[in-house]
Amino acid sequence: MCLFGADTSALLAAAERPQRVSAVVIRGGRPDLTYDALRRVQAPVLFMVGGDDETDLRINQEAAGRLSAPSQIHVVRGATHLFHEPGALEDIATAARQWFVSHLESGRRSGTGR
Repeated sequence: MCLFGADTSALLAAAERPQRVSAVVIRGGRPDLTYDALRRVQAPVLFMVGGDDETDLRINQEAAGRLSAPSQIHVVRGATHLFHEPGALEDIATAARQWFVSHLESGRRSGTGR
């Protein structure tokens, strides 16, 4: 199962069901509010951050550093916190799709697909 959230609910769900979740994408949100749960997340996590939102970038970098699972931060250039800018949601959709496909395929190859 893959989880996508525009807030921290996907991280919390991944922490509650670590054996069932293969990959997580978080678009914005406040991952700092889930610091206690982050240690239980086993799935790779892609954090989506608007390039013009320095506070969110810092918060997401701190959250990524608390994960034991692989993580990456995808910066949407020219976007703010809500990603209302032209092309921002398309960028997010493309990056999320690539993340999910990559991690589902790697799980199948290693025999750990969940």
